[in-house]
Amino acid sequence: MTDIVESLEATTLLDELTRLPGREDPYPLYRRLREISPVVRAGDGALVLTRHADCVATTRHPKLGHLPSHMMEFVRPDWADHPALHQLFTSVLLSNPPDHTRLRRLVSSSFTARRVQALRPRIAQMVEDLLEQMSGEVDFVQALGFPLPVSVIGELLGIPEPDRAQFQTLVRDWTQVLEVITPEVLETADPAAATIREYLAGLTAERRRNPGDDLISALVAAEEDGEKLTEDELVTMAALLFAAGFETTTNLLGNGLVALLRNPDQLESLRLQPGLATSAVEELLRFDTPVQLLTRVAWDDVEIAGVPVSGGERIVAYLGAGNRDPERFADPDRLDLARPDNAPLSFGGGIHFCLGAPLARLEAQLAIPALLARFPRLALAGDPGRRDSLAIRGYTSIPISVG
Repeated sequence: MTDIVESLEATTLLDELTRLPGREDPYPLYRRLREISPVVRAGDGALVLTRHADCVATTRHPKLGHLPSHMMEFVRPDWADHPALHQLFTSVLLSNPPDHTRLRRLVSSSFTARRVQALRPRIAQMVEDLLEQMSGEVDFVQALGFPLPVSVIGELLGIPEPDRAQFQTLVRDWTQVLEVITPEVLETADPAAATIREYLAGLTAERRRNPGDDLISALVAAEEDGEKLTEDELVTMAALLFAAGFETTTNLLGNGLVALLRNPDQLESLRLQPGLATSAVEELLRFDTPVQLLTRVAWDDVEIAGVPVSGGERIVAYLGAGNRDPERFADPDRLDLARPDNAPLSFGGGIHFCLGAPLARLEAQLAIPALLARFPRLALAGDPGRRDSLAIRGYTSIPISVG
């Protein structure tokens, strides 16, 4: 049985992680939390986990899941009236079995590894086209980090190219509710979610009339055991896939590039050995993951990390901390692109393992080596601008000089 250490220092560290200075480099804070106790209780009562093994167990435990939608009424009675909340809490991202099982089965039948790999030549061309436009000093996020993933997921879903750029601000406004739900946040999140939904509903209707060779058309036609996605589920799925399709990958590319520029020996090894790309992307995900934490709710009385947990309690697994656990990774604070057995926690696990993981990996495996090969004098041209977020780690801007 693991004892939960009541520590003023642990409370202070958890508080620091909610502030931008602490988020700039959270890894020393994670390390100290793990040294105090691998399991601590936050001020709101949630159990906080920082060990790799405990994070893995949390993602796979059959009695842990998301807050059931009917329980949302106790948290916020009017949740279903808010487009931003309805669109998230009825999606495959935050649903539970049996709804999750059915939704994931239907989308998985269309969003296949074969469909992702078929995009490889097109992604490579997109990368080349974007690199061709870069010269002098540019903001990496605006030059490649955002336009590449949004173009890829737009291509996959069948969203016309001129319509894609508008979604960067819309998705960021909508997904604020993953961090905190306040009237101020909902003022911007609700109209953003409604705009996304209205656009995708129109596009889905068009694909129903005139199917194409895209994922939305495939989802319209998807059927398993006589079941199909409802119109509401179809639009919600398209919105989630589009948002997740570029948000996480943008941060993977940005975090990875900054890590390489701050570790020039590793950058040079990848430049000279582009065949390292697969291992390199896994290590970059481990070293500075875009998704820093996940939250689960206990559906019943269970034991997590040796601690008794009552039904209804929340568990917060810091994936970023688990990825730097010395019990799992030797010298975890060192970036080593050739590190063996470096599978990260970044895409979660169990039944909620990220559907888009193969696509995100493919984009990074193609884009990062191509960037390094094209610009041998690549360097930071200023301090990157940090995104102010606890769960999603990334940059709003990365000034670089491409020579």
